[in-house]
Amino acid sequence: MIDVLVAGAGIGGLTAALGLHAAGIDVRVVDAVDELRPAGVGINLLPHAVRELTELGLGAELAATAVAPDSLVHFDRHGNRIWGEPRGLAVGHHWPQYSLHRGALQLLLLDAVRDRIGDHAVHTGTAFVRLAEREGAALRVILRDMARGREYAVRARALVGADGLHSAVRAMLHPGEGPPLWNGIRMWRGVVEWHPVLGGRTVAIAGSNTAAKLVVYPISRQAQERGRAVLNWVAEVRFPRVHRHAMAGPADWNRSGRLSDVLPYYAGWRIGDLDVPALFAATRHILEYPMVDRDPLAWWGRGPVTLLGDAAHPMYPVGSNGCSQAILDACVLARCLAYASPDREAGLRAYEEARREPANAVVLANRDMPAERVLQAVAERAPEGFERVEDVLTGEELGALG
Repeated sequence: MIDVLVAGAGIGGLTAALGLHAAGIDVRVVDAVDELRPAGVGINLLPHAVRELTELGLGAELAATAVAPDSLVHFDRHGNRIWGEPRGLAVGHHWPQYSLHRGALQLLLLDAVRDRIGDHAVHTGTAFVRLAEREGAALRVILRDMARGREYAVRARALVGADGLHSAVRAMLHPGEGPPLWNGIRMWRGVVEWHPVLGGRTVAIAGSNTAAKLVVYPISRQAQERGRAVLNWVAEVRFPRVHRHAMAGPADWNRSGRLSDVLPYYAGWRIGDLDVPALFAATRHILEYPMVDRDPLAWWGRGPVTLLGDAAHPMYPVGSNGCSQAILDACVLARCLAYASPDREAGLRAYEEARREPANAVVLANRDMPAERVLQAVAERAPEGFERVEDVLTGEELGALG
């Protein structure tokens, strides 16, 4: 008998394992991949997520790996500064904001799970398949050994689907939902070692995703200590609605992209001391991904089953919310199950009551993106750049960026 079975060993699933273990709750994690490798690109952890991970005892590990940005600055496509604000400790938070490689965070969490719970805590090459008939108070969960191609059953008191955008647990609970929803924006992403730019601790946003937008920030403390920078970049290009269905492609984080596809949209871009085309050209492996989400759900789970992270509320990568929201889910889940123990169903319902509406609100807010309307206004009113942003935007419009 497993107390809590978590499907998915991503950021949310591993954080849930740490939180549940800290609360004295037995937990096991399964994931379909045969080996957890440091995949993906850069992510940002907002201070509230850093607080949760620090309380789980990971503060020193994060500080040794990540860069703590001290500012976020918006530019136009010519490198003219529109607006900026301090971030993390610089704005008065008790915890920093951190920028780091997603794979580095996942492996940091994985090491902590195995160190604290044991190697048996995470089973790779093991996929969730379905639920069978219940055995009294226990679920019968059907898993598949991917290497042997055989299915087998385990018993669990609760099941948490933390298996991402294409969640098998969500598909079981909410059948017929269809593919993720695309908004017409394609993203190209990459990571490359470079010289420090824009002061070395800046999250830079340039352009507007009504046409072409760029986000760049450093993600490696180790590179910073060597006087270098590992830069994460995201290029967002919006396509005409008539092309959207054909251009969407698979929502696969590991899909390779081509320099020749993205480079023409950023010809001549220079943001301060950052030569954007040169940055792209120096990137050895470019990833391509459609900006997708799903409609918010009215309920996440039933009985002793629920969802977490992207399985529950996939959202656009706006404002560094996706990963941070998954971490909040995981820690609230652990607290609710501990408080309601031994009634697992009551704990899961309390978790959903605490998290569903706030997370759904973030999904909808990310679709609205009011700051993008202001950035679009800059592009339309000053297509060749400007000297004073006050000549382009009103005080009210500048206020909307904050």
